[in-house]
Amino acid sequence: MDRVPDVVGSAQLRVAARQPGPPGARQILGISFFAGGAPEAVDRMRSGGLLVAPAAPALTTLPVDQAYREALLTADVAIVDSALMAVLWNLLERDNLRRLSGLEYFSHLVNDGDFRQPGATLYVMASDESSNRNCAWLADQGIPVSSEQVYIAPMYGTEVVDPELVRRISELRPRHVVVTLGGGIQERLGFYLKQTLDYTPAIHCIGAAIAFRSGDQVYIPSIADRLAMGWFLRCLWRPRSYVPRYWAARKLAWLLYRYRTELPPPSPFPETGSVESSTSVASQA
Repeated sequence: MDRVPDVVGSAQLRVAARQPGPPGARQILGISFFAGGAPEAVDRMRSGGLLVAPAAPALTTLPVDQAYREALLTADVAIVDSALMAVLWNLLERDNLRRLSGLEYFSHLVNDGDFRQPGATLYVMASDESSNRNCAWLADQGIPVSSEQVYIAPMYGTEVVDPELVRRISELRPRHVVVTLGGGIQERLGFYLKQTLDYTPAIHCIGAAIAFRSGDQVYIPSIADRLAMGWFLRCLWRPRSYVPRYWAARKLAWLLYRYRTELPPPSPFPETGSVESSTSVASQA
């Protein structure tokens, strides 16, 4: 894959350049976003690869989080999960880009015959409590999950690496890996797995999508998701956690106005604390 240089201060960083996107894709902030519907996205992932659903708060870190930048740039499918990004893009470009939320995508994925096969999927969960709720919901959907199909993520540091997870996936050889951690962490973990594994499973970084159905987070009805009101329900549910998070997403407006299709240049002064642990962000995906 071709490489293009990115310079931060005196240090030269290398970021993988995206190949031209499929017809209908939109290049936004340097990332090729998938512009189709959920069934098409599920079909696209049948051959494996990395799917990401970047939220607006995480997208604002593109200039300051090099690892997150690289994860999004090298993703095989990036869906338009952010309603704010879709609205701003359509206003700025007079476009009609449709939002495809992580919840809508996952709702189609769990009904896919290949995904529902016994042992087809390994789930990366944030905690035992989340795992219990999510697995109970999956069982109710006719998808029983054994204990070996669940991996509880550790507290990741600045560098997201996990040899134990790689070992587990390499032994089980699942066709799908579902990552249910928080935005900013899960994309880097997915990128690490894609670069490290000796085969190519479909890695779905869907964050809290399963939690919206399992009861691990606030329930978001399909109509609320279609109306892009999930953020509002989450703010009502836990205002101290989510109001500051979504308020910070306002920075995305400036990034889109300034750079449109271009990748924002890296900041020479990365924000302190831009890297969070998997546990601390798992409920904020």
